[in-house]
Amino acid sequence: MFDNILLGLNHVLSVWNIIAIFAGVMIGLVVGAMPGLSATMAIALLLPLTFAMPAETGISMMAALYLAAMYGGSIAAILLRTPGTPAAAATVMDGYPMAAAGRPGHALGVSLYASLIGGIISGIALLTIAPMLGRIVLEFGPVEVFAVAILGITIIASLSQESTVRGLFSGALGLLLATVGMDMVTGTPRFTFGQLELYQGIPFTVALIGLFSVPQAIRLIEQGNAIGEGIRKINDSLILTGALMRRLLPNVLRSSGIGVITGLIPGSGGDTACWFAYNEAKRFSKQKDKFGTGVEDGIAAPEAANNAVVGGSLIPTIALGIPGSSSTAVMMGGLMVHGVMPGPNLMTEHADITYTLIWAVVFANIALFLTGIWFTRLCVHVTRVPNLVLGPIIIVLCVIGSFAINNSMFDVYLMLAFGFLGYVFDRLKIPTPPLVLGLILGPLMDNTLGQSLLIGYGSWTVFLESPLALFFFALAILSLIQGTFVSRWLVGLVTRSGRARRI
Repeated sequence: MFDNILLGLNHVLSVWNIIAIFAGVMIGLVVGAMPGLSATMAIALLLPLTFAMPAETGISMMAALYLAAMYGGSIAAILLRTPGTPAAAATVMDGYPMAAAGRPGHALGVSLYASLIGGIISGIALLTIAPMLGRIVLEFGPVEVFAVAILGITIIASLSQESTVRGLFSGALGLLLATVGMDMVTGTPRFTFGQLELYQGIPFTVALIGLFSVPQAIRLIEQGNAIGEGIRKINDSLILTGALMRRLLPNVLRSSGIGVITGLIPGSGGDTACWFAYNEAKRFSKQKDKFGTGVEDGIAAPEAANNAVVGGSLIPTIALGIPGSSSTAVMMGGLMVHGVMPGPNLMTEHADITYTLIWAVVFANIALFLTGIWFTRLCVHVTRVPNLVLGPIIIVLCVIGSFAINNSMFDVYLMLAFGFLGYVFDRLKIPTPPLVLGLILGPLMDNTLGQSLLIGYGSWTVFLESPLALFFFALAILSLIQGTFVSRWLVGLVTRSGRARRI
């Protein structure tokens, strides 16, 4: 194994592979920073160009693009309140408020630092424990994935900052919208109203563009040029102090672990991991009430998680031939085109390509950090564009991005409908993140629930037969209790008990 590690390191340090990694990082940053363009789309477009390359060079370039696109999404999220990728949706919560308060450089620096640590940890996980962690995926069937989705739904309460009732309404609407499309178990169309475009469900990226981007564009147009000077003049540095790095490190390490574990579960991804990490950062924080106003922990957690997902999702792809996300599914296709079949024998029969890919993930993080400092500085200038110009530009990018997904005008109309919904939510002070979470986890819950009941022959006791599922259900119950008066009563009881002992 050690010889294979050295072989992969020797390959990745070749001139052409280093050039490919930096090229992939640059393309990924551009793609991630543009609203509506996803890492999956960019990898799919890049795939034909890699046919003429050696397998290790092409796959290294795609891995670098994947990693950089995950960070690039935070640039638009922080500067424009428009997540460039679905995985950057949680970054909007604290990233944009910090930028609006006059510290966009600081927010981007926190994002870059967290992405670097999260990406390196995912690379280390790939390099050291990929074979072992890959086998964990075999334990996750429909029952276990449904339990994970239930745990994710409990996050809605913590995302409802001002009104729990409004947050629950938003989350319930997201779950309802997630049922649109074909029932994967029965094959019955639901709520499609005869529209063939809705048979595959509501495209998540289209909905995300509308919910986050259009309301922000309308807000900019309404404000005219009256936006605060803090977001237009960038005087702060992207480089963080050593003290801040040390303070953020526990949060970043915890969030990176969440990202790696979430990436292991097929069907999950950065868009799920970022909300898990954000919720846990808020849970462990001593300043819970400040989340959503522009705190470093609220930026570092989702950014560390969504970059750590890259390595996590590659583990089942490499070890078992099971893609952990849509992006790794495209990358797996790239391996197969080059005559390399992902699976349990990949790390032995094609060790040179496998370990080159793993080292490419590690080195792509370094390239991302070096390139990100320069590239992010250039992106900062977009904040100096007048609001009356920037708003229409965002709308145009939204239309182009939503149309490019499926080359369909229906997606454009759907994006505008979600944009109107997001604008109404914004006016009524209804939080949008719970709706997004419902859209993410709804299809996962729907499909795995049907599959689980088929496995259990219609009996709900099937959920009590899996130790892993029971573990996640227990965590979900604890998460629910934390948001109720029972949690406050228990904390008060423990506090009074501690005081009594001291007396």
